[in-house]
Amino acid sequence: MMVFAKNRQVAGRKNQDWEPSVGRKRVLLLIFFAFFIFFLIFCRLFHLQISSHEVFSFLAKDQHTIFQKLIPKRGEIFLNDKNDKYPLAVNKETKMVYAVPKEIEDPEKISFEVAKILSLKAEEVLEKLKKENDGYEPLKNRLSEKEIEEIRNLNVSGIRLADENYRYYPSKELASSVVGFVGWQGNELSGRYGVESYFEKELRGKEGSVFQNRDTAGRWISIGKRELQPAQNGVGIVLTIDRVIQYETEKILRGAVKKFEADAGTVIVMEPSTGKILAMADYPNYDPNNYSEVENIDVFRNSSVSVPYECGSVFKPITMAMGIDSGKIAPETTYTDTGTVLEAGYAIKNSESKVYGLQTMTQVLENSINTGVIFVEKKLGNKNFLEYTQRFGFGEKTGINLPSEHPGNIKNLDYLNRDIQFFTASFGQGITVTPIQLASAFSAIANGGKLMKPQIVEKLFYEDGKYEKIEPSEVRRVISESAAREVSKMLQNVVENGHGKRAGVPGYLVGGKTGTAQIASTEVKGYEEGINNGSFVGFAPIENPRFTIIVKMENPRAVEWAESSAAPIFGELMKFLLEYKNIEPTRDYSEEDLKNFYLTHNLGNYKIEEEKSEEGEKDDNKKEE
Repeated sequence: MMVFAKNRQVAGRKNQDWEPSVGRKRVLLLIFFAFFIFFLIFCRLFHLQISSHEVFSFLAKDQHTIFQKLIPKRGEIFLNDKNDKYPLAVNKETKMVYAVPKEIEDPEKISFEVAKILSLKAEEVLEKLKKENDGYEPLKNRLSEKEIEEIRNLNVSGIRLADENYRYYPSKELASSVVGFVGWQGNELSGRYGVESYFEKELRGKEGSVFQNRDTAGRWISIGKRELQPAQNGVGIVLTIDRVIQYETEKILRGAVKKFEADAGTVIVMEPSTGKILAMADYPNYDPNNYSEVENIDVFRNSSVSVPYECGSVFKPITMAMGIDSGKIAPETTYTDTGTVLEAGYAIKNSESKVYGLQTMTQVLENSINTGVIFVEKKLGNKNFLEYTQRFGFGEKTGINLPSEHPGNIKNLDYLNRDIQFFTASFGQGITVTPIQLASAFSAIANGGKLMKPQIVEKLFYEDGKYEKIEPSEVRRVISESAAREVSKMLQNVVENGHGKRAGVPGYLVGGKTGTAQIASTEVKGYEEGINNGSFVGFAPIENPRFTIIVKMENPRAVEWAESSAAPIFGELMKFLLEYKNIEPTRDYSEEDLKNFYLTHNLGNYKIEEEKSEEGEKDDNKKEE
C-alpha cells in the first residue's frame, strides 16, 4: 500500500510538469495566428487607405456623389453705334440631338428615320447607334426649328434633345477680319482669328462645378454634402469700331475692288488724336457663321496687321518729316534733280525716268521724286534715318489687341555702310511695313508728332454691370509739333497740286500721299512687271485732323496708278466721314466741284465712270544696273 501511494504521487508530479508546457505552446500558437491575421489586415488597410487612397477615393465619390461642370456663357462682342453698342458676336440658344445606344431596340430602323430628319448618312448614324453599352453619342449640333420639331415627334427612346449655345454673327461679313470666329481646335471650341482669338481667355470665362452626395440608386441626397462653385461668365467687349463707318468703308472697298479688278483691298480709318480704330476692312471677306465653307483660308487673315508689303511713295512724307524735324531741310529747301542717282553700280531713277531740274522739298512730294527723298536721306545720314524709322514704329509691332501682328521688316537697314539700302528705303522699297504701322505713322504727323498705340477695344464689361474703359496710350513723341505742321502743309499741296487730286473733298483741306509700288517676285530676284500695290494715306481736315485713312489696293488690273485707284477710295470715304460727323466745310466750293467729284467716285454704288488714261506717278523704283 505504501508503494502504490508513492507511485501515484510520482505520477501526479509528472502530469503537473507536462500540462503547463503544452498550454503555453497552444497560447503562443494562438497569439502568432492572431498577430499574423492582424498583420494581413494592417497591410490590406495600408494598401486601401494609404497606397491606393486616391484611386479608391475616386471610386467612392463616383458611387456616392455627382460632379458636374457648369459651363459659362461666352462674352459677347459689340461695335460702337452712336454711343451705344451693336451686336457683332453673340450667343444664340438652340438644341442638339444625341443618342443613348443602350436604350435603342431597333438601331437599323431608327438610324434610317433619324438620318432622314437630320440630313445625315444612315450608315454613319447606324454606326453610332450600334454601340450597345454607350450612354452618349452626339448626332448633330445647331438644329433648325424644323429638325427640333421632327425629332420630338419621332418620340423614340434613346434619341434625345439637349440645350446648346452657339456663336452667332448677326451682321455676317461685317468686320469679319476683325472679329474672327469660334471654331473647333482639337476637341473643343475656341476663338479662331481676330478678337475671338486674342481675347479667348477673357471671353471664355471660367467653368464652375457642383458636388453633392447621392445614394446607391444615383438619386440626390437632399441633406447630403453639397459644394457649388458657380461658373464665371466671359467678359463682354465693346470695340472702338463705329458700326456705320465700318459698313460704309466695306461698301466702298467692295465696289472699288470689283471696279478696279484688284486681287484684294484693305482700308483702315483711325482717329489720329487717340489711335482709336473707327473702321478696319478687308475684301474679300467671309461670313463667320459659315467659316467652314470658304475656299481660301487667306480670307481669315487681317491684312491690316498681318500682311507686310513694300509701300512705295507713301513712305516719302515720313522721310521728309525726318529731315524737317532734324533741321537738315525745310519745305523751301531746293536741290537740282538730274533724274538719276548712281550708287554701288546701280542707277536709281525717277518714275518713268523723268528729270525735274530745280525743285523744292514740297515739289519733291508733289511730283513724287525718288531722287529728291534720296537727297533728304543723304542729309540725314544712315544712322539718323534708321533711328527715325524705328521711332515712327517701323520694324516693331504696334501692340494692337489683335493676333498675328507682323512687325514688318527693316533688316536691310542693319548695315549702316550699305547706302543703296537706305536710298531705296527712303521711298518705301526694300523694307516692308503693315497698313496699321502706316496709319499710326501718318496719325503722328496729323496729331502734332505723337505716336499713339492703335486701339481696337473701347471697354470691357462684366456680369455685375461694371465696366473697364480703355484709355488711349501715347507711345512716344516722334517729331516736333512745328515739323508735323510743316509736313501737313506739304501733304495738302500734294492733294491740291500733285498726284493726290482725286483724294480731295470739296469744301475741306485734305492732305495725303499716293504710292504705286511693284511687288517683289517670289520666283526671281527683283520685281514682277505689271503687278503693283496701290496705296494712299492721308488725313483731314488739315486744321484739326479728325480722321486718318490708309487705302491699299493689291494688284488692280483695270488701272495702273494709285491716284486712279486708292486715291478716289480715300476721297469718297473721307467725304462720307466729314459729313457723318457734321464737320463744317472750311472753304468755298461750287456745284461744278461736286459734280466732278461724283463723276469720279461713288464707288460704293459701283457707278464710277470709265476712266481716261492719264499720267501718274509709278514708284517701280527698279534698281537698274
